[in-house]
Amino acid sequence: MKKILSFAMALVMMLSCIAAFASCQQPEEKGVKVIDIKLTEEEYAFAVAKGNTELLGQLNDFMAEIKTNGKFEEIVNKYFGDGTPTAVVSAKEKKTDGSQLIVATNAAFEPFEYMVGENYYGLDLEIMSLFAQKLGKELYIYNMEFDAVCLAVSAEGGSYKGADGNVAVEGGIADVAAAGLTVSDTRKEILDFSVSYHNASQMLIVDKNDTTFDNCKTAADVEAILKDKGKDTKVGVQSATTGQKYCEGDAEWGFDGFGFTTMSYTSGAIAVQNILNGNVSYVIIDEGPAEAIVKNVNEAN
Repeated sequence: MKKILSFAMALVMMLSCIAAFASCQQPEEKGVKVIDIKLTEEEYAFAVAKGNTELLGQLNDFMAEIKTNGKFEEIVNKYFGDGTPTAVVSAKEKKTDGSQLIVATNAAFEPFEYMVGENYYGLDLEIMSLFAQKLGKELYIYNMEFDAVCLAVSAEGGSYKGADGNVAVEGGIADVAAAGLTVSDTRKEILDFSVSYHNASQMLIVDKNDTTFDNCKTAADVEAILKDKGKDTKVGVQSATTGQKYCEGDAEWGFDGFGFTTMSYTSGAIAVQNILNGNVSYVIIDEGPAEAIVKNVNEAN
């Protein structure tokens, strides 16, 4: 009887070890997460060409109107609450006869501007659609690289460092910049900003299984860890955004920068996917897009 009992106990222990070993061999769940600590404090606003006081006045009056009548809060609820986003219709062709409100954007910045199939969505674009109606104009959405948005609205245009070298952008080809734009002194040199409509922050995205920042309580805690990272650590950002300036350093924006290698991508979603691909360790991007991108990436994986 003792031999049978001993054998049974040994069998149970063996099966337990096999189960434990099997569980240890299971692959970690793929996904990403946002570290819930705000690294910066910023304000978003729309922008027009420097000196375009008429359009700026109309835009500010319109923003005051929709904040008073509840329409602004209704739109915000569609993207940050339980409301349902509405597709925004853009004219098929751009006209220069003054019959259109031409809005420059980069539709890769959910929930502020993005596309689902051929349809435009986003908090910024729904506001611009209503603004065009207020002006009695047709809306034309001019979707372009984020680097070009400010230059397209400014009177003089300019150039930015694109993938194929310096890319020239003609100025005055759009009326309003609506692209989740952070207000800054540098941008104020070529643009006039509307009243602010959203408070934003930079946030850190990491692999779901990464515990490096789990004990952090403040932005200073996160930054202390980031400051210890050398060139062998790669951090993804969306090109020309505040996130890139935060990582690389920018005296005019008040950012010291870090010693890691900053990898620039055309969209935040591509940057975050590269965490899962193993090409970058982290991504730094605005809070709203961070939450949306993480949700979408985790659902896709």
